[in-house]
Amino acid sequence: MKNVVWTGTWVAERLGVELVGDEKLSDLLGLALRRNPRRAHLLVSNVLGKHVPQSPSVVYGHGFALGRRVRELLGAEGARAAVVLGYAETATGLGHCVADGVGLAPYLHSTRRPVPGVDTAGGFEEAHSHATSHLLLPENPALLAGAGPLVLVDDEFSTGNTVLNTIRDLHARYPRDRYVVVALVDMRSAADLGRLTEFATEIGARVDLVTAARGTVNLPEGVLEKGQALVAEHESTETTEITEPADSRPGHPGAARVELGWPRGLPDGGRHGFTPGHRIRLDTALPAMAARVADALPDGARRVLVLGFEELMYAPLRLARELEQVVSAEVRYSTTTRSPVLALDDPGYAIRTRLVFPAHDDPDDGPGERYAYNVAGAGFDAVVAVVDSAADTPALHAPDGLLAQLAEHTPSVLLVVVPSYVPARPSTERPSMLPEPLRGPAFSSYAPDEVGWLLQDVSDVTLEAPTEEREEAIQSGGAHYAESLPVEYQPSSQYQELFQTALGTSAARIAQAVGAVTELVLAERSPHPVLVSLARAGTPVGVLMRRWAKHRHGLDLPHYAVSIVRGRGIDANALRWLAAHHDPADVVFVDGWTGKGAITRELTEAIREFESAEGITGFDPEIAVLADPGSCVRTYGTREDFLIPSACLNSTVSGLISRTVLRSDLVGEYDFHGAKFYRELAGSDVSVDFLDAVAAHFPDVADAAVAQAKELLATDRTPTWEGWAAVERISEEYEIHDVNLVKPGVGETTRVLLRRVPWKILARAGAGTDLDHVRLLAQQRGVPVEEVDELPYTCVGLIHPKYTRGATGADGKAVTV
Repeated sequence: MKNVVWTGTWVAERLGVELVGDEKLSDLLGLALRRNPRRAHLLVSNVLGKHVPQSPSVVYGHGFALGRRVRELLGAEGARAAVVLGYAETATGLGHCVADGVGLAPYLHSTRRPVPGVDTAGGFEEAHSHATSHLLLPENPALLAGAGPLVLVDDEFSTGNTVLNTIRDLHARYPRDRYVVVALVDMRSAADLGRLTEFATEIGARVDLVTAARGTVNLPEGVLEKGQALVAEHESTETTEITEPADSRPGHPGAARVELGWPRGLPDGGRHGFTPGHRIRLDTALPAMAARVADALPDGARRVLVLGFEELMYAPLRLARELEQVVSAEVRYSTTTRSPVLALDDPGYAIRTRLVFPAHDDPDDGPGERYAYNVAGAGFDAVVAVVDSAADTPALHAPDGLLAQLAEHTPSVLLVVVPSYVPARPSTERPSMLPEPLRGPAFSSYAPDEVGWLLQDVSDVTLEAPTEEREEAIQSGGAHYAESLPVEYQPSSQYQELFQTALGTSAARIAQAVGAVTELVLAERSPHPVLVSLARAGTPVGVLMRRWAKHRHGLDLPHYAVSIVRGRGIDANALRWLAAHHDPADVVFVDGWTGKGAITRELTEAIREFESAEGITGFDPEIAVLADPGSCVRTYGTREDFLIPSACLNSTVSGLISRTVLRSDLVGEYDFHGAKFYRELAGSDVSVDFLDAVAAHFPDVADAAVAQAKELLATDRTPTWEGWAAVERISEEYEIHDVNLVKPGVGETTRVLLRRVPWKILARAGAGTDLDHVRLLAQQRGVPVEEVDELPYTCVGLIHPKYTRGATGADGKAVTV
């Protein structure tokens, strides 16, 4: 077997430096000489992807594994509340990977690039570095202000000075009870070992340390002077690649630009914060982006390097990792750097070659040299240089720039530019006017007079994510369900037939309930109500109520759709628009049905907060619904839990409109919430068919509906909230311990099967055709249906508790998704 020379041998022999510690330490680290007056040696990581090209799966795997260990240390609750902070420039990508492993925690990294208009939320010094000042520039300052654990990530933990400086600065601003320090290697000296404990006692917080390996570097006396002498001796002969101008060399065309298709508004990294919702968007977009790069690679390429750019480490890493899965070539990943290191072509030295080129992102500290190590002479058939748009400058393309240097050492250079994310400056003044409602056919397949959508169109943004990824993000607490969209369920022909059958058998019953609830509204709420549906399940009901008022009373009622998000409240800008155009006392909020009443409570609290903040009063939070099986409201058409066919489908029965979206990078302070118009699904759209089928029964059920309304008016309709009590009981009986994962009623159960990761379905014993579609969906997804006596609903859907990909169902098998 061939002996492999440790890449720290050269420095160890000449400086007398000794690496002592875990057996795997020498696999993780090599040694080189710094061109730095503060420290002689450099620990060169073999798995970080900075100085040494490495498999992207290896790089990502080390960071992710550290994150998983942090998750185990903190426990589920602690991990759910954690924020991860990485260090520029070396650990920006490592910190991202740790955040992924922690469980989709929000992430921020320090930066040395000031950004005009973004306030600094903190800063600290790195004493041994060649570039010391770190800035913290979160788009949302609240990211650092929470009480949960703060996880600090660096590539190595040597003296601990950088970490202590960080914690000291942040703890003074945003004190918390717990910190976790994460590093690939713990290289503290014996003298430094106790400092972390002493510091924790000093600030009154717990500080833990998680590393992949431990050891120390024994340094002889005078090592700094010896190191400087060695650098001076070898600088004249070091393996530095400075080539003649590219335009004077034949056979080296410029780099080919690859249009990546980076999602609009998605941050390029954690400089201003990277949320779990951002990660879901990136995960969704990566296959297509990697395919574009793969298509641009030269035929027969055997070795490919994806080369990131200084702090831009995570996006290139994830792209390289995806590329590694789809091409036959060997893919490696590393990045350019500010760090000046001596290069020597010796197998016992970690930095074999060095490309030198001018900085190309107009750095705040002025022009200077930048470096790419171990790229020249490495036999790459293609190099994919990934930079952000701030670095796509003339200096990048200059004759002595990075692209020209790369072209000297590889037959093919591809350039990928990721848009530099700059947070929008918050508006200091509220706009005097909000936009007019969106209407069909430009937005939705409904006629323009049927409904006006108080939403903004985000159809050009990729928001859909696989069901299992959304579920993991939502349940981990790392992402809100409104930050992404489920992939639209496309029904089979069998399911479409079932929908049509259900519509045929229930249309008259729905028509009567529509008539009854509309009559209640006209009698009790307002003779000229403004119908405001809660998008999107409420929208078909609102349209039908409007049609009933027109059919029975000749009224032409205004009808709008607005967004309400559990845990985030109703769209305040939509309420402002309504108050500016109508009397709030005439507004009647409309939804399809109640389950356990979560949205009823959400709306009540949201209206209270809105009136307190805005001084605008008169909105009544009482919702009018078609069906109230949970006994949560006073205004309803029926309290039976029966099949409303509009619950069977998603956008194709709701005007081709998606669920609403609320995410800070898409929805500003004075914007309406967002939604998508799925124009491409027009061939499957049954939205108007559903409305017409129900409205066709209005003449037949008119007398019955009016009689039902009179009966309801004479009835005590005080909500009993029995549905909420039932949900709490079921949550405990099935050891779920989270009422948000219990979805009662036919409509909510259908949503679970279409959008979430179902665990099991509880069905009332003897339930009939109302559950045919539920049974079919459950069969298709391999979900057990359990019959239960004395269930207050026709059925209840249970979302898999504590879901992660690979979670098991009731039978112990992996949930089918």
